[in-house]
Order: sequence, then C-alpha cells, then structure tokens
Amino acid sequence: MIIRVSEIPAEGLRVERLEAFPNPFPDPSWTLEALSLFVEKDGVEVLVTGRLAARVPLTCSRCLEAFTFRVIAEVGTRFAPRPFGRAEEQSELTADDLELDFYAGDLLELDRLIHTETVLRLPMKPLCRDECRGLCPVCGGNRNATPCACEVRLPDLRLAALKTLAERMTPR
Repeated sequence: MIIRVSEIPAEGLRVERLEAFPNPFPDPSWTLEALSLFVEKDGVEVLVTGRLAARVPLTCSRCLEAFTFRVIAEVGTRFAPRPFGRAEEQSELTADDLELDFYAGDLLELDRLIHTETVLRLPMKPLCRDECRGLCPVCGGNRNATPCACEVRLPDLRLAALKTLAERMTPR
C-alpha cells in the first residue's frame, strides 16, 4: 500500500484493512494476520504507529524441522523526506536516526515498513520449542522424535594441541 503524504488528513489516517496489503512480503509463504496502524503528519515528517501480527515459516536451528513462528510487532517509525544531493551511504547516522526512515517524493510505502518490522522481530536462532533436544551429533537422528542410544564420541586427539593453545591464550 502506497500513501501520498500530501493526502494524509490533519487528524491522521487509520489503516486496518488487510485487503489493502495483498502481498506485503517478498516471500509468499509469509502471512500478514492482523494490522492496526495510525499514520499522521508532523510537518514534513510522517509518524506511523501501531501493531501487526504475521506468521513466518522457519527452520529450527537445533532439529532442522520446519515450524511456523508468530511475529507480533509494535510499530513506531518516523519517516522524513529523502535528503537530496547526498548519497545514503555518505549519510552518517546518529542515535536519533535509529527509528527514522525515509520516503521518496510524496510516496510512503507501508508494505516495506511491514516487511522490515516483521524481519526485525524474527529470532536469530529459531527454535521450534524451548525444550527442543536437537539432532544427535553421532547418528544425526532427531532426538525429539526418537530417543538416541548413541555414545558421545571423544574429541579428535589430533586437535588436542589446538585446545591447549586456546586455553593458554585465554587471559585469566
């Protein structure tokens, strides 16, 4: 959904219809479930606040099983007109710029905001559940599905010298 900044009413604009966002994500397997955004102007800047919920298919980092992760994101982003005359890579960001984004011309893209806020809430190490037991390091079996009777292998003796080197280099 693209909003013309010049057409945002003085009282602001509420966006809650999911139909306005048929494809907010580049990956069609991601699903936007709920949305409640409020768009208001503050001079030339635009403030977008609200909440969104989405479902994203992920792979567990321990057992490698697919699962669906539910993202709930609080949105609070300020948009400013894209600066003219200098490239983005030459702009130095300050602490105040962490919640600042830019719009080009008179157009504000809410799809991009929804995608960004969803991606930022994804876990760095996705787990299908907190008590996931992962894969057996010996046979590779999923220890959540079947108990594993494999014995843990001893470390490779050829690497023992590296281990002692690491221990000697660690400050005490």
